[in-house]
Amino acid sequence: MEARVGDRITMAGEHVGQRPREGTIREVKGEAGGPPYLVEWNDGHTGLIHPGPGSVLRCEHVEADTAT
Repeated sequence: MEARVGDRITMAGEHVGQRPREGTIREVKGEAGGPPYLVEWNDGHTGLIHPGPGSVLRCEHVEADTAT
C-alpha cells in the first residue's frame, strides 16, 4: 500500500456491528509510502496504525488542483 499525507483512509470495524473508522493520514513513517501511518480520525483522536494481514483499508489520494 502506498499512502501520502492528506490521503483519506477508511478502516473496517474490528467487530460485528462496529462502524468503519475514517480519517486523514497526517504522516507517513514507512519507506515509499508504506506503513506505519499517523492518522487523525474523524472523532478527533490521532493514532499510529500499521495495518496487518486481513485489514481492510481504502486510501484515496487527494490530487492537487492543476487549473491555472
